Amino acid sequence: MELRVRRSCHSRIEKEEIVETEQSQGLTTRRSFVVRGLVAGAAAIAAGQWFADGSPAFAAGESGSLPAGDAAILRFLSAAEILETDLWQQYNELGGIQDKEVPGGSGNPQYTKALKVLDGDMDQYIHDNTEDEFTHFTFINAYLVSRGAKPVNLDRFRTLPSSKATGAQQIGRLTNLMKLTVDTSWFTRYRSRTKSPDLGHGFPQAIPGLSKGKFPAIPRSDADLHPAKHLQAIANTAGFHFAFIEQGGTSLYPSLAQRVTNPEVLRILLSIGPTETMHFQTWQDKAGNAPPLTDPTNGLVFPDLNKPPHGGEDFQTNLIMPEPTVFLSRKFPVCSIIRPTNTHGAAMGALKALTADGLFIGQPPAFFATLTQLAHAADAA
Repeated sequence: MELRVRRSCHSRIEKEEIVETEQSQGLTTRRSFVVRGLVAGAAAIAAGQWFADGSPAFAAGESGSLPAGDAAILRFLSAAEILETDLWQQYNELGGIQDKEVPGGSGNPQYTKALKVLDGDMDQYIHDNTEDEFTHFTFINAYLVSRGAKPVNLDRFRTLPSSKATGAQQIGRLTNLMKLTVDTSWFTRYRSRTKSPDLGHGFPQAIPGLSKGKFPAIPRSDADLHPAKHLQAIANTAGFHFAFIEQGGTSLYPSLAQRVTNPEVLRILLSIGPTETMHFQTWQDKAGNAPPLTDPTNGLVFPDLNKPPHGGEDFQTNLIMPEPTVFLSRKFPVCSIIRPTNTHGAAMGALKALTADGLFIGQPPAFFATLTQLAHAADAA
């Protein structure tokens, strides 16, 4: 099932009937859960018409029984999860496990093998991360509809090209994984005992080269499968990009949770947010296993992070749990925390980070205007 297939459902979601059906039938497998989630999301989409009439994805004041600010926050998070789903689906098509739980694609053995250099279970982790993101946006959209608010749809922007490499679907995409500029400062941020981004501190890049150019994280075509070091550099780039994406969600949910007013909405943010943290810790661990090399095609260098001029606590690759650091004020003892969690401008900060990453290269001005509206509304809550 492709993302666009889910638009074909025309039945309205009825929360009570779905719960009753699930309980009576006893459907408990992970696969059935995802299928039900996708169907529910499709029904919610149809009920909200997914703005097929061309109206903008952000509609102020139409929040039903939800506080307008809470609805705005949920809409922005839904948009973020839709974008995440799009990029993770591309990764899964080429490097994840291929099954009916995460539809689409047929796999690329060479790329999958290169990813497994970082960890033998990379294909399973990619698959499960992709599945999680599907459920996040379908749930949030369904919840918005159940409370009389409009869901978010970005389908009209699915115009970016797919990879031409063996294994990728040839469908329109929202995100571009072939020209990334990856911020790897998360690697040192979570290892610092003396600095906090919420207090204005900066952090060095773990892989300086990734922050200065435009590099593919998936093979653009089968030509990228050779030479071996080039393909491994693409897999290494993906490994660091995985963690970059998920650390964004790790911070975004607690940042925006401070702005919601409805207890049930708070429950949603506090329940989904920790799964992003689980993702981040997994990918932080795997990125540290990226083999040192120089890409012979473009000069991109992946250094050995455990050796000079790196090394030491800021770069020690097996430190995957947050080091205690300053929190709120230096007058308090250090504390192991998610960072950053400053709520001011959190949504726009996330959008700017994703844009700087190169994910949206090729998107039209209307795409950026839509996401900017959603971000401003969330930050104004």
